[in-house]
Amino acid sequence: MTVDTSPEPQQQDPRPQSSLGTAAARNLATTTKSAPQMQEITSRWLLRMLPWVEVSGGTYRVNRRLTYTVGDGRIEFVQDGAEVRVIPQELGELSLLRGFDDAEVLSAIAGRCVQRDFRAGEVIVERGTPAEQIHLIAHGRIEQISEGPYGDETVTGVLADGDRFGQSALLDADGVWQYTAVARTAGTLLTLARTDFAAVTAGSPALQTHLREFVSLPEQRQNRLGEAEIAMSSGHEGETALPGAFVDYELKPREYELSLAQTVLKVHTRVADLYSKPMNQTEQQLRLTIEALRERQEHELINNREFGLLHNTAFNQRIQPHSGPPTPDDLDELISRRRGSRFIFAHPRAIAAMGREFNARGLYPDHVDVGGQSVPAWRGVPILPCNKIPVTKDNTTSILVMRTGEDNQGVIGLNQTGLPDEYEPGVSVRFMGIDEKAIISYLVTTYFSAAVLVPDALGVLENVQIARTGS
Repeated sequence: MTVDTSPEPQQQDPRPQSSLGTAAARNLATTTKSAPQMQEITSRWLLRMLPWVEVSGGTYRVNRRLTYTVGDGRIEFVQDGAEVRVIPQELGELSLLRGFDDAEVLSAIAGRCVQRDFRAGEVIVERGTPAEQIHLIAHGRIEQISEGPYGDETVTGVLADGDRFGQSALLDADGVWQYTAVARTAGTLLTLARTDFAAVTAGSPALQTHLREFVSLPEQRQNRLGEAEIAMSSGHEGETALPGAFVDYELKPREYELSLAQTVLKVHTRVADLYSKPMNQTEQQLRLTIEALRERQEHELINNREFGLLHNTAFNQRIQPHSGPPTPDDLDELISRRRGSRFIFAHPRAIAAMGREFNARGLYPDHVDVGGQSVPAWRGVPILPCNKIPVTKDNTTSILVMRTGEDNQGVIGLNQTGLPDEYEPGVSVRFMGIDEKAIISYLVTTYFSAAVLVPDALGVLENVQIARTGS
């Protein structure tokens, strides 16, 4: 038996068409269209909130009161499989080795460092025991716990990658640990014993001389921030001889040169001539190109290694979260480290993590008006999104807080306006000619940078965990 599987013939509408169809009618219609859209455009709060300073000479010099550098930077390591070594030159970040550049001696000291892997919950040092070594943290988080005034335990510090503790143990034979150091995550550190450091010192007259000079530095010449002291007298009576004083300046202040972002926009003359109604093709191309240029500008202000805010935060203004997620306690500590905190910038995912922590504690952040828009705030400091702040593959990120403005000794943006062929303030669009293929070229350029006038104007909460944790 054969089954007919061929499709049945389609039934045609017996009624004839009585009016013009929409497909044909569109050939005579004028289409209503939007301007070209672009998904990359963001709110760019950082560009909007930074006060911009005109830099007519292309360079901005930050003059500061003389500060004695004590070596408070981060230490970097190299990893070879499971083995971790400290880079010898990085030992110069220790205050007692600041300025000492004998590579052979530094290598000998680095070679004496012993690797120690630790697990979460392990006690690294115990309060009251002799301090006989310095610990350099290659990876992991360690809490410093001391006894409070009422006998309870208090966390006095959180240390992470690149930090160290116990530096005074290298020179103080009678030192004892003033706190207990407990690992909160697994990690690796390198220890240098006082006996090993002394053995290297004994064989290096240059290091002995350097250490004698370090020990003899007069502490009274600097204030608590490391600035050269201004001598003065107060509370005296009678004809007391007053001390003479002057304010000393840094001899080699930092200079910020304007960086740039630029591209060459190309438009075919045929497109510009024939397809510019109702929208000018060249203007639309420029509009979207400048939007992308502004996005790159904000990215550089955050991430550039020379002037980016993440890389120019002073190391003593970097703190670690106590438990991982960004809690209200962490934000309080971040804000308390500077006067007049003006803005908090965080990745949108970090802001969402803050919201979860607020909700878990039954807190609801205030809202303040910024430029006519209501935004969340903590302690009156607006929290603004910035998706240029990187998020690592481990779902950690950073949160920035800053004071802004020249008058407030804060963070400022640097730019230059009045450029040749300026298209909009700070953006130059220069005609470069038409090539043999009838393509018009325009050079689109903007110049910019950022400066931190004093170190405490900018702070960062590092290694913030933003992934949602299980209940």
